[in-house]
Amino acid sequence: METQDIRNTYKMVCETPSGSGFFIDHMPDFLYKGEIDDGIPHVHTFYEILWFQDGTGSHFVDFQEYPIHPGTIFFLTPGQVHNFDGSDAYKGVAIKLCTDFMQGRGDDSDLFVKYDLFHTFDTSPYYVIDDGTAAQLQALVDSMEEELKIGKDVGHIDMLRSLLKIFLIKVHRYGYKEGELRLDGLKPAHRLFVQFRGMLEKDYATKHTVQEYADGLNVSVRTLNKCVNECSGRSPLAFITDRIMLEARRQVRYGNLMIKEIAYNLGYEDPSYFVKLFKRQTGMLPSDFREMDEVSHCSVR
Repeated sequence: METQDIRNTYKMVCETPSGSGFFIDHMPDFLYKGEIDDGIPHVHTFYEILWFQDGTGSHFVDFQEYPIHPGTIFFLTPGQVHNFDGSDAYKGVAIKLCTDFMQGRGDDSDLFVKYDLFHTFDTSPYYVIDDGTAAQLQALVDSMEEELKIGKDVGHIDMLRSLLKIFLIKVHRYGYKEGELRLDGLKPAHRLFVQFRGMLEKDYATKHTVQEYADGLNVSVRTLNKCVNECSGRSPLAFITDRIMLEARRQVRYGNLMIKEIAYNLGYEDPSYFVKLFKRQTGMLPSDFREMDEVSHCSVR
């Protein structure tokens, strides 16, 4: 299986059979279709929603194991490393979205959908829904599949975007994520927190200080510290460091670049400083982390 540097996944846009950047598949069928074994670590170049409707097991995302139960919906972001436990007993829906399809229109609801459902490296990547919400979501999935059959008719993409947005808003409103404060788009502090997460996702490799993010958001460091702590119980600096280290672990463990190249890609001119930071945050040298469990590369789908 050919491998490549996983940081390149952020620059790629997938192609789906519908031609719209939007595709719906079903479990367990899609687990057998791909060129890549879903039981081994891999990354996607697209956004993916995995709604498990039946079956139990484990889903591994970015070095963490998460339980699978009926009613569990995972939101995966391009570049996240994940794999399943090898079970083929799952039933459910997989919605695949190209990066172009997920471009927001700039309003608050788009911001919350993208950076409070997806791109949430700081919390668990899934929500749990009840039976009533599941029935509403299934009706939306059915409508999406009907629209996909129509093809390139007038308003086709707009219809898919609208149905998807309603799907995501309903999960955000009615889904449950253990231990997380439910964010409210009407509260300025919550909006600022989500804006910070959005900026961090884009700029973690070039901005390493709280001051840089505060300047980019046109607020004081004190205001940013206060709102991030209110929404998460953590400091902005902890978020910044954790996001950088997540990417560092991905690239060290699953990429094929030298450690000094990874350091440079993440904005560190001095590789020795990066090595010390990595060890302080993970307890291991990058070279030792790379050799764990004899895993060296990650396949890209």
